[in-house]
Amino acid sequence: MTEQNTTGAAPASPEDAVPQPAVATDTLPDAVPAQAAAPAVESAGPAAEGWAAPAAAPADATAQADAFAADPLAANPFAAPEEPAAPKDRRKLFAALRWTAAVLVFGAVGTGVAYQVTQPERTDIPGLSTKADGRWTYPALAKPVLPPGAALPFAKDNPDGIHYAGLTELLLPAPTGSTPDSALKLEKDGVVTVDTFLEEYDATAREKLKEEFGNEGLRQITARGWTTPDGTRTRVYLLRFHASGFVDKFGGCGSTAKLNGVVRLQSDEDWRRAKSSQRTELGGDSAYTGAASGSRSASEVSLYKEAKPTGDEQTALACLQAGDVQAVILQNRKGEVATVPFHQTVILQYQLLG
Repeated sequence: MTEQNTTGAAPASPEDAVPQPAVATDTLPDAVPAQAAAPAVESAGPAAEGWAAPAAAPADATAQADAFAADPLAANPFAAPEEPAAPKDRRKLFAALRWTAAVLVFGAVGTGVAYQVTQPERTDIPGLSTKADGRWTYPALAKPVLPPGAALPFAKDNPDGIHYAGLTELLLPAPTGSTPDSALKLEKDGVVTVDTFLEEYDATAREKLKEEFGNEGLRQITARGWTTPDGTRTRVYLLRFHASGFVDKFGGCGSTAKLNGVVRLQSDEDWRRAKSSQRTELGGDSAYTGAASGSRSASEVSLYKEAKPTGDEQTALACLQAGDVQAVILQNRKGEVATVPFHQTVILQYQLLG
């Protein structure tokens, strides 16, 4: 017992006799206040205040009072059991550890999501319900192996852009899930005749184009065609001439081309907007303007769509000039040609020719 609990101490008031709230043990002072402990038998108050001297406490009550004085939390029957509060510096340490762990977890998750988004193939992000943009899945592209000593197109020693690879090897492969176009008449190694190619044009324009081919050095035409599950029919034609100068004179690809069933062609506005807003290897000035090489003019890639109103289906036309090769890409689809797969097809074919 401390000095405050000696026989000379004043009796505790009735308010002080109410059990006190529990206090953390590490915040208790060395001396327990007098009102916290049970009053001793000999510490009776004056009779003038109307209080009778308390009777002697039983031995077990005295022991309980002494225990309460030594450890109020253990002996106080009204105190709710609770764990001692951690020191202030420990609480800060625990909080710092929790936040550090949270940052590491969310940082790792964020990195994984970013990796998924930046992959060449677009996939739905789990949990975010990301809608696909309609692009097709193509096989991995690979440039064909050139004959020994042959120069690459548009290399310093090949400024005219002559393609020494087989023309069929430069054709874009069909996307996954598509079916071959049975209406496209193919000869051996994907070669098509001039008459087959001219079936894409109105009957009134075929004779003139055939005459141009005879005069402008056409060497060969190859083609590949397919139909995708959304009903889009695609044909890719590659026309090889004797030199790039002959390609410039080809009049069968442009806004004035007289295609079957098409009244009027107009520039693809989506392509024009993408050309001015994006800057990537194939999505900015390089692909959309056809300027992947300094020797190639900005008019070598041009896209057109059939002007509305159209019939049951719309036609889209892409013209790619690459050295001695002219690519003609045609797509037809009921209602309207989808922009994304059309642009995707053009860009990938451009890569193979570049």
